[in-house]
Formats: sequence, C-alpha cells, structure tokens
Amino acid sequence: MSSHQRSVSQAGGPEKTYFEQQREVLIGEIAMSFEHVLANINKLNRSLEAVTAVGNEFSSVEALWSQFENVMAKEPEESTAPENEGARQDGDERQREGADAESGSATKSRS
Repeated sequence: MSSHQRSVSQAGGPEKTYFEQQREVLIGEIAMSFEHVLANINKLNRSLEAVTAVGNEFSSVEALWSQFENVMAKEPEESTAPENEGARQDGDERQREGADAESGSATKSRS
C-alpha cells in the first residue's frame, strides 16, 4: 500500500508525479499559446479598425462619384429626347417643303 502514497520531498511537501509535471508543462505551453493568440487577435482588430477608418474617409468621395454617375446616366436620356424631337420636326419640315415644292410645280404646270 505504500506504493500508492506519494513520496515526501525534503521540504515536506508532496513530490509531483511525472504525469503532473508534464501536465503543468503542457498547461503552461497552452497558456502561452493563448496569450499569443490573444495578442494576434488584438493586432488584427486594430488593423481592421484602421482599414475601416480609411474606408470611411472615402465615403464622401464615393458619394460624389455616385452622384456624378447618376447625372451622367440621366444626361443621355434627356439630351436624346429633344434631339429626336428636333429630328422629327426637321423631317416634318422637309416633308412639308417637299410637298410645297410638288404642289408648286403642279400649279406651275397647270398654268
């Protein structure tokens, strides 16, 4: 039964078994790894905040370009409509001139 009892060191405290020593070593390594992970996550968070801040600085520029794009998209539709009306009016005038010329030549030939 004495084999199940832990041996006592010179200081009077119980001596740790090999398993407990290895467990403490591994727990220490895991704690260090968690600290590194936490530091890297904090670094990543700061980088993401910086990227977001830079992106927010361009929001006014983006709004201006968006407004410019909307104006340019509307411009051809508005300018095309009067040009088409003008072309139709020119065509109507030419048809009238042609009709007047035909009627004028018809009246000259009758006289």
